[in-house]
Amino acid sequence: MISSLALSLLPLTVGLPLLAATVCAMTSARRWCVGTSVVFSLLQLITAIMLLLAIQDIDADEPLRYSLGGWGAPLGIDLVLNGLSTIMLLITAVLVVILSIYSIGYFADNAKAARFWPLWWLLVAGLNAAFVAGDAFNIYVALEMIGLGAVALIAIAGTRTALMSALRYALVGLLGSLCYLFGVALLYRVYGTLDLVQLAAATQAGPITWASLALVSVGLLLKTALLPLHFWLPPAHASAPPPVSAVLSALVVKASFYLLIRFWLEVLAPATTDFAMNLLGLLGAVAILWGCIAAFRTQRLKLLVAYSTVAQLGYLFLLFPLVAASDSSPNLSNMAVTAVVYFIIAHALAKAAMFLSAGDIQLFNGHDTIDKLQGVARAQPIAVLTFAIAGVSLIGLPPSGGFIAKWLLLNAAIDSGHWVWVIVMLAGGLLAAVYIGRVLNVAFSQTTAPTPTTTRPRTSMSCIGLSLALMAVLLGFNAEWILQLANGTGESSVPGMGALK
Repeated sequence: MISSLALSLLPLTVGLPLLAATVCAMTSARRWCVGTSVVFSLLQLITAIMLLLAIQDIDADEPLRYSLGGWGAPLGIDLVLNGLSTIMLLITAVLVVILSIYSIGYFADNAKAARFWPLWWLLVAGLNAAFVAGDAFNIYVALEMIGLGAVALIAIAGTRTALMSALRYALVGLLGSLCYLFGVALLYRVYGTLDLVQLAAATQAGPITWASLALVSVGLLLKTALLPLHFWLPPAHASAPPPVSAVLSALVVKASFYLLIRFWLEVLAPATTDFAMNLLGLLGAVAILWGCIAAFRTQRLKLLVAYSTVAQLGYLFLLFPLVAASDSSPNLSNMAVTAVVYFIIAHALAKAAMFLSAGDIQLFNGHDTIDKLQGVARAQPIAVLTFAIAGVSLIGLPPSGGFIAKWLLLNAAIDSGHWVWVIVMLAGGLLAAVYIGRVLNVAFSQTTAPTPTTTRPRTSMSCIGLSLALMAVLLGFNAEWILQLANGTGESSVPGMGALK
């Protein structure tokens, strides 16, 4: 009964946002777009919660599969639901509700609202499709939906910087999609199927499989913006409207990382090597340190938050060397995967809050030059408080969700004997404290409040960002429930995939 309920709801994860995008595209009346977006965002949240409750009560060795039109793999389109995809659907639904409410206020008197809402829901549909897609080609379709929506939402700002950033993002996204598609074509040529479960069962190490893994990985790494393929991310995230910056950093780059996990630890696991996994970890470690240094040196607040994303993404890639080091210890591997899942949730909440805070400060002052933000704490106490609380989670201070995630990562690194990763994580936390402290030092540097611009943000908008920051901190108080959810509903036979069930 429960499994059939979950299966019947699964198509709604993609169908609801597509229907919302269609309705918003067919009407130019702002009130209809707003009403549609509120209703559909709540319906999506309810669907995600029901899927979560359903999959927690199912004791199965295999994920749930739904065949559209009754056609199964390899000919049909299958939607797949497992523990990790359910978590990603839930955090997406939560953020979409909150950011949609913020967007209503941000685009209240803006003619761009009519263009914003269809693109917003197209992006959400692509994200959900990426999380539940059961075959490699439909993942490509989902990536294209995400790319088209993200590029157009960045360009909607209308400034020269935004248009150039959107064009760069579009070109990088196109290159990444082509690399991914070529890799998928090689897989089909060798194994005759694109279904991920069938590929996982048939994959064998060999030159063509290695070439396919390399192409798929490069494509997804471009979209995830792992250093040195990060060059497009800071200008794109910094020039987009605040709710768009928030969803790009909190969810979009996580979607491609989620797919990397699936391909490296499940679908093409026989073709991976310890050397390749350690290389990804090394790039992640460099990203942590370089991203923090770049964030400290930049002169713009939103650009600082964007470089912080580059640094925080580096922590996620420490998963791969930790999994490689735990071949003889499944518990250690599951600990690393659980830590990364927890990190994804904590970072999504904190980074979304920080971008909304930076957007409010920029809207109030008419600029976001850090050295010219003296006294902004007096003029915008809620926005600065939001920035500070979100910073607590990004630094990894207790009792925040970021602390729990980094503590789990540290334990996994210590238990595996990889002290280099321990040093990098500790250094990353200290450097994050430095660049966040720099902003707060300027914000509290004088008692005279700056004069607001004519587009002063509403208090309700600032409170929305504060709610996200508080959620990132409260996540640390409810760690046990999240950890049980991350550990999943059953054991996986694939190393390192315990949290994906």
